[in-house]
Amino acid sequence: MLYQSVAKEMLSSKRYNHCVNVAKTAGRLAVKYGASREKAKISGILHDLTKEWTNFEHMKFITENNIPITRYEIASKKLLHAITCSFYLQIVLKIRDFDIINAVRFHTTARKGMSMLEKVVFIADFISAERNFNGVNKLRMLAERSMESVMPEALSFSIVELVDEKKVIHPDTFEAYNEVIFENLERAKFLSGINNHPRKPKN
Repeated sequence: MLYQSVAKEMLSSKRYNHCVNVAKTAGRLAVKYGASREKAKISGILHDLTKEWTNFEHMKFITENNIPITRYEIASKKLLHAITCSFYLQIVLKIRDFDIINAVRFHTTARKGMSMLEKVVFIADFISAERNFNGVNKLRMLAERSMESVMPEALSFSIVELVDEKKVIHPDTFEAYNEVIFENLERAKFLSGINNHPRKPKN
């Protein structure tokens, strides 16, 4: 797998195993939902490349490279790593494919207007093989049903977990949640209109 040696060198065995699993899951979901399998696998193997950096290492990299961040990222190391990782891909690994860069950048917060590749990596991170939290099997089942089913469930899970832990919620997450809810409401309204449309009687 492309970039697998990079991930293996930079990460602990546990984190590396997670990234391998995310890459495999993302590749499979990409085929299912019409995204690039190759880009999904690359994004998956690289998405947590800076996850094990210390706060000092994150801030040093950000400062040295003049990377813009907000108070939301500063408040959470979990949010910070998605920023540093997306820039590490560009600055150090010289990756210029912004489909991959954005999939890595938004794999934690999500955002409004996500591409299918971004959604695939976001969900793959939730349901990778080693995950065993309460509710993961429901997410896995929904991921097989449709992206419209699993996205609101995954975003709801994230928001509730952050609220329970009294942690900062990035505005991107709220915007992503509201977007998928509105989309599903519009879809339901459209389907309801079709189902309720009077049909021409048969002769």
